[in-house]
Amino acid sequence: MINVSMVVLGSLPILRCQSRYRKYYISDQYIQPQSYKMTHMKRRCTTQVISLPYDVDIDGEMSQGLRVFVLSDLHTDYSENMDWVKSLSTIRYKNDVLIVAGDVAETYNDFVFTMSLLKDRFEHVFYVPGNHDLWCRWEGDNYLDSIEKLNALLTACSGIGVKTSPAIIDGLGIIPLFSWYHESFDKEENITSVRFPSLEMVCKDFHACKWHGELSSKDLSLALYFDAMNKKNHDQIEEIQQICSQIISFSHFLPRQELCPEKRMLFYPNLPKIIGSDSLEARIRSIHGTDGNSTSCHVFGHTHFCWDTVFDGIRYIQAPLAYPKERKRRINDGEIWLPFCVYGNGKLTGKISPCFWCDYYSNNSRQPGNHELAPWVAKLYNRF
Repeated sequence: MINVSMVVLGSLPILRCQSRYRKYYISDQYIQPQSYKMTHMKRRCTTQVISLPYDVDIDGEMSQGLRVFVLSDLHTDYSENMDWVKSLSTIRYKNDVLIVAGDVAETYNDFVFTMSLLKDRFEHVFYVPGNHDLWCRWEGDNYLDSIEKLNALLTACSGIGVKTSPAIIDGLGIIPLFSWYHESFDKEENITSVRFPSLEMVCKDFHACKWHGELSSKDLSLALYFDAMNKKNHDQIEEIQQICSQIISFSHFLPRQELCPEKRMLFYPNLPKIIGSDSLEARIRSIHGTDGNSTSCHVFGHTHFCWDTVFDGIRYIQAPLAYPKERKRRINDGEIWLPFCVYGNGKLTGKISPCFWCDYYSNNSRQPGNHELAPWVAKLYNRF
């Protein structure tokens, strides 16, 4: 076993090494040691975020009509994150929509308080559950399992006025998609040159979530169970497809492996086994079309990597608040430019590139067959 201290935060491990290369974090952009320069990456990679006044969208135009903002991975169990939510203006978003792509808080009370704060600030709030939301470790005997807690969260959302079903807002279709990850989502070759910790050691979901009957994180059962929850919204989705020329769908988990860096770039190369769902991408394509179009957008969360890119005609966006320590080591922070505006002036906002990995892959092809660990990863494991 690798002799490192591992702080496991949900499904995202933060590996710390007692050396001058001790600042290792899985975050949106900054995963290399501060003292290591990524000279092999092209200088065109963007390292700054554009900060805009709240009444201007990211095309530089004055916003008129409906605006839609997105946010994921709030983790308001951390007081710094709860303070950030409290600091959001109670005025500037009063006519706007907020899409929350999961991982609000670990406990029911923090979840309800956070969602109430957001509903006070936005006219419409949409939500899908993340894995942290379904943890039961601090809930005592309040819930028999994570499904019972899920139902309690959805009931709470209904009482607060938070939407968890598809809806049409000023002609825009917004579709929440329930999902869960499965190990077979990972289609890229395993890296076998180094022995990595097991999924059970790294991912707290295996211990903090409780599942009944045949539901398990070790097979497809959870992914299929959560995907089946979307079937009850079939008629609403069909209506949106018939009426709306623009649709935004969203989930917590990833629909494509390309929305995560290659394994050799990650401090935990087996991370792709606990991040996404094949059923989710199939459902997204059934909504937006096989080839997508310029009005198609899917928002996701979970990995804490900022993302803004297009695959097969669909724009994919992740805008995580993430953990406080991750934000401190980001190049682009996140406390200023979040929540992220994706829709204004009757259209999806134009693409900007504040995301390190999106810029990297726009200039470098993905090489899933390349097993050579990135220098900042190799330095961690080769030490021991």
